Amino acid sequence: MKKNIAIIMGGYSSEYLISLKSGNVVYDTLSKERYNVYCIHIFKDKWVYVTEDSTEYPVNKADFSIEVAGSKINFDCVFNAIHGSPGEDGLMQAYLELLSIPHTSCGMYQAALTFNKRDCLSALKPYGILTANSYFLNVGDAIDPSAIEKAVGFPCFVKANKAGSSFGVSKVYSKTELPKAIETAFEEDDELIIESFLNGTEVSVGVFRYKKEVTVLPITEIVTDNDFFDYEAKYLGKSQEITPARLSSSQEKDVRKVGKKIYEVIKLDGFSRSEFIFKDGKPHFLEVNTIPGLTKESILPQQAAQAGISLPDLFDNAIQQALQKNS
Repeated sequence: MKKNIAIIMGGYSSEYLISLKSGNVVYDTLSKERYNVYCIHIFKDKWVYVTEDSTEYPVNKADFSIEVAGSKINFDCVFNAIHGSPGEDGLMQAYLELLSIPHTSCGMYQAALTFNKRDCLSALKPYGILTANSYFLNVGDAIDPSAIEKAVGFPCFVKANKAGSSFGVSKVYSKTELPKAIETAFEEDDELIIESFLNGTEVSVGVFRYKKEVTVLPITEIVTDNDFFDYEAKYLGKSQEITPARLSSSQEKDVRKVGKKIYEVIKLDGFSRSEFIFKDGKPHFLEVNTIPGLTKESILPQQAAQAGISLPDLFDNAIQQALQKNS
């Protein structure tokens, strides 16, 4: 009997369009002979099942079911393709776990922790994970440019604490640029993190559980045409993503080890993509994404392809892992 799979996409953040693209790729890729697949759009004003002809059916939030042509449909598994809130910050994970519905992402606590850049860095530092110097700021706090300069120096990065796809991120070269950068970050979140600039090779490390084994995919090197790996670089072709990365054997060994360690220390499940910059030959951790982009052009699918894992296999494995975890 075919399993009913809900692909949740959209979300409440600036990343909703990217999420819709990822979700539709998952829908197009999953075997319709093996699964009954449903596109579920999650927005603040509506949760709906959207058919191929754009007909919408409301989701019953009491049990995450839909009713089509008089028949109620419950889901055996949820494929989570929501970047940002509520799919990457623990809200959907908690909701689905309360309903005992298997899902392809990590647990509620792990999602909330990794989505909060400041908390994630704090949790990993005791394990010897190297990071940039940082300075925290909340809405309403007094802004002290001299204290910021002393803590992180210039240039530095001002980032929204809980946002993805480089929304709310600015590279700042002087005190005079700080107010505008801070204002931009606060448009995305009421907390921000300011980090020192790390000048070195940037890489992305994909880790997931493949056939029950924690697997590190081939490393991707990020070479951006812009000042940093911003939204344009990520999604509008203003970067090169080189897989496998041009690293020495010792560098590759180190970053693979750290990427796997982060996955295991935080006790992640599903997909993850951790970002690092090499400083003085050592990988320094930036952040981890637990719902990375899933289009053919996205980094993690590129890495999987390099490892000989096709998109259908990648997505099918995610569903099977979720079902087995909850069996």
